[in-house]
Amino acid sequence: MKAVVDAEKCIGCGLCVQVAPDVYEMQGDKAVVKVDEIAEEKAEDAKNGAEQCPVAAITVS
Repeated sequence: MKAVVDAEKCIGCGLCVQVAPDVYEMQGDKAVVKVDEIAEEKAEDAKNGAEQCPVAAITVS
């Protein structure tokens, strides 16, 4: 499973990082994905982090 943050849409609110700190982190004023491949045990966190994004900047597939 992979996650992608659209830097053009990201407003840097940090909710994804609060929900899934093992998957997302802030770099400057934008969120980024910390890992290339999301571990199975972190998949639910990654999805929840994406769902919390107020501008739908995160895709998890």
